[in-house]
Amino acid sequence: MVLALFFLAGAKTIMVFTPFLYKEVVDRLALANTDPNLVVLVPVAIIASYGLARFMSIAFAQLRDMTFVRVSQHALRRLALETFRHLHELSLAFHLDRRTGGVSRIIERGTRSIDFLMRLMLFSIFPTIIEITLVTVIFLKLFGLAYALVLLAGVLLYAIFTFRITEWRSHIRRTMNKEDTLAHSRAIDSLLNFETVKYFNNEAHEADRYDDAMGRYQEAAVKGQSSLSLLNVGQALIIATALVIIMIFAARDALAGSLTVGDFVLANSLLIQLFMPLNFLGVVYRELKQGLIDIEQMFSLINTDLDVKDAEDACELTTTGGEIEFRNVSFSYQSERKILQDISFKVPAGGTVAVVGPSGAGKSTLSRILFRFYDIQAGTILIDGQDISKVTQKSLRRTIGIVPQDTVLFNESIRYNIEYGRPGASDKEIDEAASHAQITGFIKKLPEGYETIVGERGLKLSGGEKQRVAIARSILKDPPILVLDEATSALDTATEREIQLALKDVAKNRTTLVIAHRLSTVVEADEILVLDDGCIVERGRHGALLAQDGVYAAMWQRQQEAEEARLKLDVLEPGDKE
Repeated sequence: MVLALFFLAGAKTIMVFTPFLYKEVVDRLALANTDPNLVVLVPVAIIASYGLARFMSIAFAQLRDMTFVRVSQHALRRLALETFRHLHELSLAFHLDRRTGGVSRIIERGTRSIDFLMRLMLFSIFPTIIEITLVTVIFLKLFGLAYALVLLAGVLLYAIFTFRITEWRSHIRRTMNKEDTLAHSRAIDSLLNFETVKYFNNEAHEADRYDDAMGRYQEAAVKGQSSLSLLNVGQALIIATALVIIMIFAARDALAGSLTVGDFVLANSLLIQLFMPLNFLGVVYRELKQGLIDIEQMFSLINTDLDVKDAEDACELTTTGGEIEFRNVSFSYQSERKILQDISFKVPAGGTVAVVGPSGAGKSTLSRILFRFYDIQAGTILIDGQDISKVTQKSLRRTIGIVPQDTVLFNESIRYNIEYGRPGASDKEIDEAASHAQITGFIKKLPEGYETIVGERGLKLSGGEKQRVAIARSILKDPPILVLDEATSALDTATEREIQLALKDVAKNRTTLVIAHRLSTVVEADEILVLDDGCIVERGRHGALLAQDGVYAAMWQRQQEAEEARLKLDVLEPGDKE
């Protein structure tokens, strides 16, 4: 930074005093009739000095940019990283409400503007102010008070006009950003849901929605350019007026003999040299305002408060067996709608507890609050006797592995997606995890093996293949606690049985919480909890619950009848089905 400022000072100093060399050349040429030798020899040396000075000012400016790029890019990288990390620290509630395309656009515009503004502040605004001051002092010393006053009046009028019009234009820029973000969000959302668009033949509908947002952006952009043209015309009028008045003064004084022809040329050169950065200062202020508008959205992301925070005295979670206890837990996403009400149960270390119930009963919410994606409103959740709200989130989530119902993979290789369970794992460990998940046979059949790219959200793989990758990922993580969140509910029966065998192998000697829809997958659980409308209505082992002839027994009966009907349908001939 210091070195960049040194080069900046050198470039500006040379630039301000270069016109004096030009003045000397003009004055020497004016003396052509009095001393021919002086005309031939001295102007050549001065012209060479003038050329060298112009070269040095440009060279110093380029050296400044070469030096400062390390500063600006490092700052840009740090800020982008800080924003990225903060987004990952925000709660699940924030990410459920956000639009991915909009957030990425905000970060893109913000980081780009930060780099631009750093350069403007350091290399344009402050140097231009210094240059204006120097030129004004020179005019006052060489030409007199009238020149300096006209110059100052022109600069002040230019500044006031620029600031007023730019402030007026700010709301247009905000509108442009809003419509740009909306258009980008719609485009990304539509492309992420490409299959759904095709299923419903809605390409034209998506194009219309995108075009609608782009149309509003176009309208704002036209207003923005029109107002910019107005600003540029006004600035040019002020500069031209001040230039004409001062040049009239200089021409009058040159004719009167109080100024030389070289002084007349010097006045013009200094004005041009001043008004060029002054004109750029108008652009700088305009871009500064636009940059700040772009940045304010990015900083609003950075300043978004964390809903779930570590306590100031939070310690690392230490596990001995992995016992889980929910003690009088109540939770709601919104105050008016209770999801869980006074839930209490215990999963013993190394044991398996299953939670079943109808859709909307609150089953998956249990895994979210166990991972502490949300904080509960009442009660306590403990792991090996430690309140999870008093331990660090990283240590908590390091302790728990999950195989979710909807497995979303990164658009990377199969190896990368398995290794994600424990980055840095060896090839042997990855292969062992894949073997336990019963996916090595499938991987070996692929032309690129582990290096096969799975596509956006893993869409190149089938549901069962994605689930096996998720299982391998959890095996590699090797957590003492495992959560199976409806891990097989979206699969066909044959694939479900294969996945269940893999899951049974994974769950050995681990504390396992199974959230299930199909009751046939939890018959061997140590305890089954029946959740309905946020409350535990029944609990016990499979046989005992069937004997109670209650909610669980009724669910079991319905699922058995549905399975029998499906099996009968499978054995019928096509003609019989008709």
